[in-house]
Amino acid sequence: MANSELYHQAVEIARDYLGPAGERFMSRQIQNHLEKPPTELKKEDLEKLAAWIKLSLAYLTEDSKLIREFTDRLASLAYTKNHHTVR
Repeated sequence: MANSELYHQAVEIARDYLGPAGERFMSRQIQNHLEKPPTELKKEDLEKLAAWIKLSLAYLTEDSKLIREFTDRLASLAYTKNHHTVR
């Protein structure tokens, strides 16, 4: 079963760091590295996705704190009962 809610939560996290480019960035990461449509993102995919995003962001910035915060927030979605992030 597709989990578009989880994908949208992941996009919201990406937008916090990348602005409007967050959705395209997340979509491409999922399609290219997980080889699936973004709406088929599952909790089980988040660890692998976070690892790929960590590598991708390292090409864009040397800010290791930002990279760690982004990927930690993304990975934490795997441990929530619902997919709504707390702000």
